[in-house]
Amino acid sequence: MSEFVERFALHRLVDWAGAFRVVIVNGPRQAGKTTLLRQFQRSHGGSFRSLDDATTLRSAQDAPTDFADYGAVPRVIDEIQRGGDDLVLAIKYLVDRDNRRGQFVLSGSTRFLTVPTLSESLAGRAVFVDLWPLSTAERTGAPGDFGERAFAGRDALADADSSAWTRADYVDLFAAGGYPEVLELETPAQRRAWFDGYLSTVVLRDVASFAQIQHADVVPRLLAMLAARSGGQTVLADMARELALNHATVRNYLGYLDTVFLTAQLPPWSTNLNSKLVKTPKTYPTDSGLAAHLMEVDHDALAVPGSRAAGSLTEIFVHAELTRLLATSDLGARLHFYRDRDGREIDFVLERRNGEVVGIEVKASSTVGSDDFRHLRWLADRLGERFVAGYVLHLGQQTHRFGERMAALPVSALWHHASL
Repeated sequence: MSEFVERFALHRLVDWAGAFRVVIVNGPRQAGKTTLLRQFQRSHGGSFRSLDDATTLRSAQDAPTDFADYGAVPRVIDEIQRGGDDLVLAIKYLVDRDNRRGQFVLSGSTRFLTVPTLSESLAGRAVFVDLWPLSTAERTGAPGDFGERAFAGRDALADADSSAWTRADYVDLFAAGGYPEVLELETPAQRRAWFDGYLSTVVLRDVASFAQIQHADVVPRLLAMLAARSGGQTVLADMARELALNHATVRNYLGYLDTVFLTAQLPPWSTNLNSKLVKTPKTYPTDSGLAAHLMEVDHDALAVPGSRAAGSLTEIFVHAELTRLLATSDLGARLHFYRDRDGREIDFVLERRNGEVVGIEVKASSTVGSDDFRHLRWLADRLGERFVAGYVLHLGQQTHRFGERMAALPVSALWHHASL
């Protein structure tokens, strides 16, 4: 499937490769990085090597400078983090002596510059392209311009009266997630087996390559806890107590999950509007399908109105979609949340460099009322002209305007309501 889906990141990769010496494609394992790199190489030439191949890896480790200096430009190297410090230093050495653009296109399944063993960074020489699992816009062939339309104002998104997407459709979408291989599997049992094997590979191979893991069995449990608590604060003491581990170990494991892209931290929105802000970031699993697997919920459980798991997965899904769309957008918007000690909370706050703000609430129901906009209205009153629009995304089929700058939208507005 991934061979036939046009990835939004490809355009960013082509652009960056024409402007910088080194481009690094970062993202979780099995998100489609290898396919993306091969697509790039087919259209731009050069050479391709993967460090997932044992012989290729030994060559890179035994003679890193010769390895880095071999092959036609652009030199495309997959899973670069496996080559370690010496290979990174060899690439740094080469690009410091040659200012040509597009020399190396690298990929990694870890947050490259945060891995302790890669002590010498390519800072100032490399730029990054984030590749996440497939967004629904990519799967449906819709434009990935939700952010641009959101900042264009309420009416830019409230232009469709209804959506064909039903609650059952959304449940299927959330449970599947966006990993290309999972989307090709036909049964829930096959998906469960894939996710089990995936977690084992990431923990025992990727995490173990840069960290000491003494309690590997705890990692999936920790991720499941984060999934169940999505939208809430990450309370280290509670998780440590439930897992029977000390705080330092849990903190380290949370960092490891972030390093291999299984989770992402959502920072609180900093503002002078209120001195009672909650400043602890929230942590989300980066794929709703993986989260559903870890929460052990199936289609029937999620389809029940009022399901707590459905509420968590809807928010996880929207966070993942926004993250994927913003990663390849030129909008320059950053994603946050707002929460204060007076009980006001907004699920997602998007802010542009010019100070413009869009607020988004998420509801796992098909009905929306005026009260669902109370915190968005509060924010609009405080920000004035900086506040562009407020949206409540829901699982219903109707679009409704709720006064000036406010609208209730089906979640499918994220991909122009296009069908799979």
